[in-house]
Amino acid sequence: MDTMNHSAPHVFRTAVPADVPALVGLIESAYRGDSSRAGWTTEADLLEGQRIDAEGVAAVVGGTASRMVVVESDGGIVACCQLEKRDGHAYFGMFAVRPSLQGAGLGRVVLAEAERFANEEWDADEMHMTVISAREDLIAWYERRGYARTGEMTPFPYGQDRFGRPTRGDLQFELLVKKLGQS
Repeated sequence: MDTMNHSAPHVFRTAVPADVPALVGLIESAYRGDSSRAGWTTEADLLEGQRIDAEGVAAVVGGTASRMVVVESDGGIVACCQLEKRDGHAYFGMFAVRPSLQGAGLGRVVLAEAERFANEEWDADEMHMTVISAREDLIAWYERRGYARTGEMTPFPYGQDRFGRPTRGDLQFELLVKKLGQS
């Protein structure tokens, strides 16, 4: 049972190397295995195995053109996302909210903060992300927040277990894009 005080303030900060194990645990809990079924972002029906590894998270934490945003409440990490500065745009990924806290609006707050940061600090005109195209519910959530489907697909990396073991053969990623800095 989640005994967290839901009225505690959320503190946003940039991840440090010591956060990597907790971040891997959070991302795994939001997308894989039975624990992920407590929230609505689970990919457990599409993919088995790991979602991310420590090396992947550490690369973002230590990158010169990337930032891993951590959201803390009551001393624990409750959400995170990756921001990567690219040519004229920012990339948003590794987005996770603790499953027991999903559906309460924290994801919207994290996404809005990521967009604000990318626009104001990096002068990014657009935010890009890729989502498994079979995740219609998740894509619809992003569309309600101003993201547009592009129809641009990237193949899923079948045979690379570090990204998970697919349970079906039709997985691919779709690029979603949002213009930033417009009211």
